[in-house]
Amino acid sequence: MTSNPRDFYKRRIACFKSDLKTLRKSLQISSILRLLTFVVTIGGAYFFYGAMYPFLFVFIAGISCFVWLLLRHKKLSYKKNKTQALVSINKTELDVLDRQFRDLNEGLDFINPEHFYSSDIDLFGGGSFYQYLNRSVLSEGQSVLAGILNSNNPEDILDKQEIIKELSALPEWRQDFMAIARLIKQEMSMANLKKWIEGYTPVVPKVMQFVPIAFSSFSMLLILLYFINIVPGVLLLFWFFTGLGITGKYVLRINRLSQACTGIQNSLQQYQKLLALIEEREFTSAILKEKRLSLLDKNNNSSQVLRQFYRYLDALDQRNNILVGVVLNGFFLWDLRQAFNIESWIANNSADLMSWLETLVYFDAYNSLGNFAFNHPQYIYPRLIAEDTIIKANNLGHPMLDPEMSVVNNFNIQLGQFYIITGANMAGKSTFLRTISLFIVMSNVGLPVCAEYADYRPIKLITSMRTVDSLASNESYFYAELKRLKYITEVIKEDSYFVILDEILKGTNSKDKAVGSEKFIEKLVNSEVGGITATHDISLCELAHKNAMVKNYYFDAKTRENELFFDYRFQEGICTNMNASFLLKKMKIIDS
Repeated sequence: MTSNPRDFYKRRIACFKSDLKTLRKSLQISSILRLLTFVVTIGGAYFFYGAMYPFLFVFIAGISCFVWLLLRHKKLSYKKNKTQALVSINKTELDVLDRQFRDLNEGLDFINPEHFYSSDIDLFGGGSFYQYLNRSVLSEGQSVLAGILNSNNPEDILDKQEIIKELSALPEWRQDFMAIARLIKQEMSMANLKKWIEGYTPVVPKVMQFVPIAFSSFSMLLILLYFINIVPGVLLLFWFFTGLGITGKYVLRINRLSQACTGIQNSLQQYQKLLALIEEREFTSAILKEKRLSLLDKNNNSSQVLRQFYRYLDALDQRNNILVGVVLNGFFLWDLRQAFNIESWIANNSADLMSWLETLVYFDAYNSLGNFAFNHPQYIYPRLIAEDTIIKANNLGHPMLDPEMSVVNNFNIQLGQFYIITGANMAGKSTFLRTISLFIVMSNVGLPVCAEYADYRPIKLITSMRTVDSLASNESYFYAELKRLKYITEVIKEDSYFVILDEILKGTNSKDKAVGSEKFIEKLVNSEVGGITATHDISLCELAHKNAMVKNYYFDAKTRENELFFDYRFQEGICTNMNASFLLKKMKIIDS
């Protein structure tokens, strides 16, 4: 695996662009050959018209050659489309490495103001961690990825790390998966597909397992007898219309089946390719091995079974070609045969299909996490501990900040400790709170973190940093914040949480805010809950003199030659330099 993702993506783009040139030339040649074959076949058939055997030979050979060229052209087109997708994938990664990702999916559907932390730490939305992280292609995979980030689950982290490490080391495989998934025209969601299959009612009787076979066999015999002049054409015509009549009895039901199948054909073809990709790959992590084995069967693997279903659907789709459909139904009861095949497949494999699709969605979601780890080879996986330390990290930074500009800090907090962080406006308090929050979320997910070294005792996270009022429920900002703080006091009774607060009780006067904030922090500390809070209220720092589990830290701001400077360094102590008045004068909002 390359240690430089940028070089890897550049090499891939150059390689795929070269492949595209070759494929475009091959497609041009293929189009010319198809045209020539068509012209030669028509010319040969015209030349030998009246001579039955030469005519049949030219016609059958020409049609066979044309069909072969058509299938070859289709494969070349698919390969070209996939290669174009791979070029786009690698270009996207280069853009993201340059912090240009605002045109990617923001995950707006996953914003939930009542969640433990997601609304407070820019997990979803424009410029969010999800937007930066997400490479899942299937809509269901994107939902699963959001669920992983929202899970607040500090269990089985080592297993999660193993999955991400393994997928991180497979960039070519991950990109193949993404490229194939991008070619899916998902006209029917997996949820609707599941609903349709589970509620499906057969439209043809079971006897149609045998009737089309017997009818087709007799049709072939009649055609043979007609060509050797044993039976008259009128009998062949009568038999043809008999076939159309039998099919016509079920045509409305089969039309409904065909209409439903049209929406899933392309999707199933690509799902089959994705399943084959997983089946062909040997994995080492226990969970990925288990996922892969769930797709394998001693008789037929999932991709083979799904390929058969797609072929049945494709065969039924031939009815849409009027000429072909009429001939096939008149002589072979084509629609009835394919409808029975489809219904038999659904009856035998519907439960397995849903399980296979869940496996695809799982890989689609975790590919995003593996991609993130690959893009950040300098990040480290936290060492999991069971000691009194919750977080001990050296040179910890925010993963969304440009590494060339980001200022990193050391952070060490013990179980039950609570840090009060003061600092001037824009000194870095809120960014630091989100850095710690993302550290916990990423660690619980199994991702590597932006640090030089990190010990971590797994813990759940809860925050109150961005409370908003609600006009719809006639709820003031202050009442909304009180509800949030009440929620925090309830959940910490049930489990161990790390609490992160930012300037609580902003909706009341300064004196009331100071008293209320002090009482709330005391309640958390007395409950042996660890956490941090940022505040501009210096009086809150007095808590450190009353309780040894409370400590004061700050971010400083200095003025030099009438200019304001921030070092964004996390330091022990209390901030004494505030900058609101300075900035008001600097921006000429006030005179003095």
